[in-house]
Amino acid sequence: MDPSSQSFWVLKQFYGARSINPYHALSSYMSHVYHIQNHYAHSIQKERATGLSFNNRTSATPFCHWKGALQWESSESTFHSKNLADITNEEICGSVFRERSTNVSDWANDHPGGELPLFSLAGQDVADAFVAYHPGTAWQYLDKFFTGYYLQDYSVSEVSKDYRKLLSEFSKMDLFEKKGHGVFFALCFMALLFSLSVCGVLCSSSPWVHVASGGLMGFLWIQSGWIGHDSGHYQVMATRGFNRFAQLLAGNCLAGISIGWWKWNHNAHHIACNSLDFDPDLQHLPFFVVSSKFFNSLRSCFYEREMNFDSVARFLVSYQHLTFYPVMCFARINLFAQSFALLLSKRKVPHRGQELLALLVFWIWYPLLVSCLPNWVERILFVITSFTVTGIQHVQFCLNHFSSSVYVGPPSSKDWLEKQTSGSLDVKCPAWMDWFHGGLQFQVEHHLFPRLPRCHLRKISPLVKELCRTHTLPYNCVSFLKANALTLETLRNAALQARDLSNPIPRNLVWEAVNTHG
Repeated sequence: MDPSSQSFWVLKQFYGARSINPYHALSSYMSHVYHIQNHYAHSIQKERATGLSFNNRTSATPFCHWKGALQWESSESTFHSKNLADITNEEICGSVFRERSTNVSDWANDHPGGELPLFSLAGQDVADAFVAYHPGTAWQYLDKFFTGYYLQDYSVSEVSKDYRKLLSEFSKMDLFEKKGHGVFFALCFMALLFSLSVCGVLCSSSPWVHVASGGLMGFLWIQSGWIGHDSGHYQVMATRGFNRFAQLLAGNCLAGISIGWWKWNHNAHHIACNSLDFDPDLQHLPFFVVSSKFFNSLRSCFYEREMNFDSVARFLVSYQHLTFYPVMCFARINLFAQSFALLLSKRKVPHRGQELLALLVFWIWYPLLVSCLPNWVERILFVITSFTVTGIQHVQFCLNHFSSSVYVGPPSSKDWLEKQTSGSLDVKCPAWMDWFHGGLQFQVEHHLFPRLPRCHLRKISPLVKELCRTHTLPYNCVSFLKANALTLETLRNAALQARDLSNPIPRNLVWEAVNTHG
């Protein structure tokens, strides 16, 4: 790294005035690799003694292959990357990390991040994704899944090497552990907003105060959204128990959104950022599409259903750039529905009882509070105002990805880092406005280092820019107004294409009425 570069300067600010080597952690990183490889030497010898070879494993067994820094030459315990295709069909969960093969067939359903992230990177090098989403303590759990087989033709791209070095530096500086006092202040702020909103409803007879109280409730939901988002990525509280309590309080109890659904949805989004058929955050038919590729009725690998582009969808999409903000005002209804759809489904949901009980808390206090208003007009205005204000957050989530690069198919490990940067958009804002964006303004940084507390995202931004510049990775950053303009432009372009299909699908009566000329 060039000592005159901005990234080197920032690292010196972290370490102090003393001289540093920004990538000196690589030696300890490689030593750790050798330690793990030696740890499995006995297992390899045992596998050889039994005569078990890669070729007589059944093709229906799910595998994850963990790729490493050493190459093993034994024909009995190694395989070539070209053979990965033999073990990656729709029934197989196979990935590659540090050269080692790992059988997770009996554990995929228990994966804390859901099973879809394991299947999304099937048969590929998951090293970058694994270190991005897991702390060092997660390594110990890989041992029991090891099968004894190694990938022979190992290689790591230069961008992956530098990315892992940068991540190692952040870990060495304890950035993943230093969370600051932001969560404490956020919880205090949420308590204040909740108290003011309730007092406004109960202690005032002014309709204007009641409407303002609805606005305060909307701001409360925004702040609870940031807490729920962060607690899903890393431990925001001192213990796992308190972290779980914060999740249920901020998500289920105060906002009416299942934290279990959020983690299931959001993990899939991060792994397959901006994949039209794997990323649920882009799957909003019949209301919105960000690409004409949706016109082919893609299949959602997340929801496991066809996203039919029928006559109703075509009509709604044709005016999506006009309906975007109004729909965002009531997008919360969709989150309510999605939460119950997951919790009431047959899908395995951790702590389902806790989730449902916490949701019940919301559906008791919120309707009860609304019922305390004197008439139906004020009750409706209160609900609309609270939903509309929190719609700002729904818009923010869309700004970071709607106008960015998209693709069809599962994510690829060969360009996984590039897909994360090209599919994300940063938003410029002064430091004193960070509370408003909740860390989403540093979306590229967040997608590369999702476990990093948001209080550090501004600090590491120059380092991420340097990484992207060095390896010609996309790094897009615009103002908040420009981000809105780009999103509307993307929606408008897709809307115009929906109107001009050469082979239109049958149009309904509403379509004909709106588009009648002459």
